[in-house]
Amino acid sequence: MTPQAKLVFVMSLLLGTTLTISSNHWIMAWAGLEINTLAILPLISKSHHPRAIEAATKYFLTQAAASALVLFSSMTNAWHTGQWDITQLTHPMSCLILTSAIAIKLGLAPFHFWFPEVLQGSPLTTGLLLSTIMKLPPISLLFMTSPSLNQTLLTCMAVISTALGGWMGLNQTQIRKILAFSSISHLGWMAIIISYSPKLALLSFYLYVLMTTAVFLTLNSINTLKLSTLMTTWTKTPTLSAMLMLTLLSLAGLPPLTGFLPKWLIIQELTKQDMALTATAISLLSLLSLFFYMRLAYCATITLPPHTTNHMKQWHVNSPTNTTIAILTTMSTMLLPISPMLSTML
Repeated sequence: MTPQAKLVFVMSLLLGTTLTISSNHWIMAWAGLEINTLAILPLISKSHHPRAIEAATKYFLTQAAASALVLFSSMTNAWHTGQWDITQLTHPMSCLILTSAIAIKLGLAPFHFWFPEVLQGSPLTTGLLLSTIMKLPPISLLFMTSPSLNQTLLTCMAVISTALGGWMGLNQTQIRKILAFSSISHLGWMAIIISYSPKLALLSFYLYVLMTTAVFLTLNSINTLKLSTLMTTWTKTPTLSAMLMLTLLSLAGLPPLTGFLPKWLIIQELTKQDMALTATAISLLSLLSLFFYMRLAYCATITLPPHTTNHMKQWHVNSPTNTTIAILTTMSTMLLPISPMLSTML
């Protein structure tokens, strides 16, 4: 793919995202979602590998179905209320259909089956876009329609997403699939709080994007896609591997790292809403995903497995670390002290 074509697709991604976020009319938001879908497809299938073509086909069919449901819910709402404004979604059936449509777009359970397969068939840089920028327009639609969403359905999908995101990632050896199930689990935390504190859900999304970007860029820098190759990367970049371990533990939500901040605030808000039982359940289910985060962190450190791997140990090269990776990794591990300021803003 030529740099000019790549620039066109990236600019189209930014245009579609901006159009959806800034629009008040459902047709404009739908057009932004469609631009996003069409722009990311060439980036998924640029390697011309059968796995990449399969991933692009699955992504297109899923997103087209979700966009059709978004359009159908907005048309149903306009038919009954005469309103095309995004914030005026009041018809119960339209709210139910829209919740399901955005769940499909995000990859919330039980509509999560497409996301690990698509992420596995994509390059790491495209996988980063799929896990971060492509989730911003649906999250913004959830933010704008949060007062009228079906809270029971969202809570059920959030708990199921946290459970399946942890459970299905336990036996994975492909890092991209592990990060896909990690994304599903984190989306469960965002979905459960979006109706009660939309700003807190956005904060959780921003911190997730920060930590995931640091992990993806680090893996892209050390050229690692599987656990077996991750075990030998410490010979090439020991400092980066150690920081990757801390970033993964932060993504798992362990204190005193940054990832503990959104989970702490979400549990606090759920307790204020008399949902202590739900908060306890989602906290216990997140321990499932903690297992594969710990396994990734174990493989990323200077710890050799008991068996002999099939990969040659790489030479240690004193190449400088990318400044962006250094900044993101530092922020992914050291932002917990600003929690009092964030809690007052929320």
